[in-house]
Order: sequence, then structure tokens, then C-alpha cells
Amino acid sequence: MNFSELGLNPSIVTVLDANGYLEPTPIQAAAIPAILDGEDILAGAKTGTGKTAAFILPVIQKMAVSAESPEKQKIIKALILTPTRELAQQVNSSIKRYGKSAGVRSAVVYGGVGIGPQVEQIKKGVDLLVATPGRLLDLHKKRVVNLRSLQFLIFDEADRMLDMGFRDEVKTVISKLPKREQQPRQVMLFSATLNDQIYKFSKNLLNKPKLIEVDQRNSASENVAQIVYNCDPERRFEIVSYLIKKRHWKQVMVFSRTKEGADKLAQYLQLSGIQSEAIHADRSQLQRDQVLNQFRQGELQVLVATDVAARGIDIGSLSAVINLEIPFKAEDYIHRIGRTGRAGESGEAVTLLIEEENHLLEEIEILLDDRLPQQWLTGFEPDLTREINLGRKNSRSAQKKRAKKRALK
Repeated sequence: MNFSELGLNPSIVTVLDANGYLEPTPIQAAAIPAILDGEDILAGAKTGTGKTAAFILPVIQKMAVSAESPEKQKIIKALILTPTRELAQQVNSSIKRYGKSAGVRSAVVYGGVGIGPQVEQIKKGVDLLVATPGRLLDLHKKRVVNLRSLQFLIFDEADRMLDMGFRDEVKTVISKLPKREQQPRQVMLFSATLNDQIYKFSKNLLNKPKLIEVDQRNSASENVAQIVYNCDPERRFEIVSYLIKKRHWKQVMVFSRTKEGADKLAQYLQLSGIQSEAIHADRSQLQRDQVLNQFRQGELQVLVATDVAARGIDIGSLSAVINLEIPFKAEDYIHRIGRTGRAGESGEAVTLLIEEENHLLEEIEILLDDRLPQQWLTGFEPDLTREINLGRKNSRSAQKKRAKKRALK
């Protein structure tokens, strides 16, 4: 199947061909025709499967600018909400790339930078707006953004939006929209994972939506080789440095649970002769943009990131992902390792496990419905005499109780 068979205009197909995209991914093949037909969409697909183009391409086609008056063209007809600045930037870049031939004008707005330039850009006229919830509400209060004529509403990575505490902001945004009886609109909700929280959230948003799931729910990419190394906590930095050098990985993302840990690891790697930088919420948007550009251009070998800062980052041909620690939320593990093994390429995901975090690994395995292979890394074997302080959640009795409960389900 090619993109022409999905109903896309020749001008958009030509742009796709020029960018080397000849065949649609499964999520694109399922979503594009449904969106062109005007259906509401509830779609779940793993990261790296082409979710962004799945909604951008048909929306751009439906929004293709006709012979409208200049004043009318200033009305925002489509809104894409994203949880992070990085994802917003990525989505807008895709719109610029694919929407040029259709004459669609887009803008991206997010916090952490001055609001003035964003106000000026919107006042010049925008057809499609990409926004994070907080900054969108700021602009609405200033009467810069008018959502009364919205025709398309898209939630990208909705699961993460809820995880990051944007539920109230999103509800406020929705309250600013006219009722669908007054202003018909097509609503699309895309998520890396579909769970009860997402279904509940979408219930009053979507009208008889088409459910699209192209992968097993909450599954990890088959293109990613996953391995867990048992180790001691004080040797994790050393192991990261060793693996990067030993495996000759060209580019690696390392995930840290804390901002302090990200900074310390980046400094440690720099002292080890590895070009690395850290990004997290304490770094300014300008600093984060500069680091990401350096990483994309190959000037940095390692990007150390917290989960919030890394959401939405799309790096082509990323060799590997390393989990410095296991995330507290099992779903974050899937998002993390989804940074590699994208677009059909293979990748590696290495997780460093200390005894105190066994219960977190257990939650990941329950979510994946699979056991992750564990082994010792030669030269970095854990000290079996180390005193281990297991919390109540990770005690032997607690583990046995959870295992028994799962067995009885």
C-alpha cells in the first residue's frame, strides 16, 4: 500500500516521496482514511510508529487553504495539544514540512520563553496552532487566541498529558470551546498507551470514535533488544561509561529519575572523555533547545534526560537507551525505550537494576506481560555481601503477596 491509496492528495504524496516516505506505517494506514472520512479517533500506538504524520497529513489536506479572505484566514481552525515543549516543536516542524504545499500556516506556543513573539505570530494569522495547555490558556486570557471556529481538536500523547497533571488545564481549554452542536469539530486523541484513565478522559470528548490499536497494548517495540544488568548503586555511573565505550554506540540517551542525577552523570561522562549534556526542567528552554540541536547534529554522544524533559524527543538512528534507574511508573519504561528502535530500525535498551528496586522491575514486567532477561556484567558483578535495606513494598513477604494475588486473577 502507498500513501495515494489512503486518499491523500498528489501534492502531499509528492512531499512525502521527496522526504523518503513511500509506504505508510500501520497507524498511518488505519488512521488517515478514517480522519479523511470525518470520524473521531481514539488511537493507541507505540512511540516511533508515525503517530504524528497519521493525524497531520489528513488534517492538512482537509484544511487546505481555498480562496478565503485574509481576515477569515486569521481564524484558528485546528488545535493540537501536546504535553511538552519538545513535542510541540517536533509536531510543528512536521506541519511546516508537510503543509507547505497546502498553504497551511502554523504556529507553536509553549511556556518557558517570552510570550511576546508568540502573540505577534498569532496576530499575523494562523490556521493551525500547536500548544502546551498552560501557555494556550495564558494566550486565551490575553484574548490573543480565539477558539470559537475550531474545526479540528487533536490531543497528542494524551496519556502523558494526564500523567503530568494537565487534566485541569485541558478541562479549562475544553470549556472555552463552543458546543459541538454550535460549531462541529472533529476530535482525535492519540496516545502511546491506552488504559482506563484514557478511556474515562475521552468519554465526553469523542463522538462515536473509531478505536485504532495497531500494537498490543502497553507493549514494547520488537525492534528493541532489552537487557537488565544487576549492579550496585555506586557503580552505575561507571557502568554507563563502560557500556558506551565498549559497545561503540554513536549516540545514546540515558534516563535519570532526578535532575541532580542527570547533571552529575553528564559531568562524570565528560570527565571520562564522552561528550554529554543533561536536560531537565531546571534548564531554560534556550539551553534545552541548544543541547537538543547539538545532539541531533551529532556534536554530543550522550544526552542525559529526566522523563519530563525527554518526552517527545525524536532522534533518528538512536543506538541505545540506558535506564540509570528504573522509573517509578512502569509506563515510563515503555516511553523511555521507545526513543530507540524507531521507524523499523533496531535498538538496545539497557536497565541498571539494584536490589532495592526489584519491585519496580516487577511492575514493568506485569505491564509488559513478559520477563526481562537479567544478568551480571563482567567486571561489575554486584556485591552479594552489601547490606540492602528493603522497604515495605519490596520486602519478601510483599513480593509473595503480590505474586499470589496475580496468580488468583
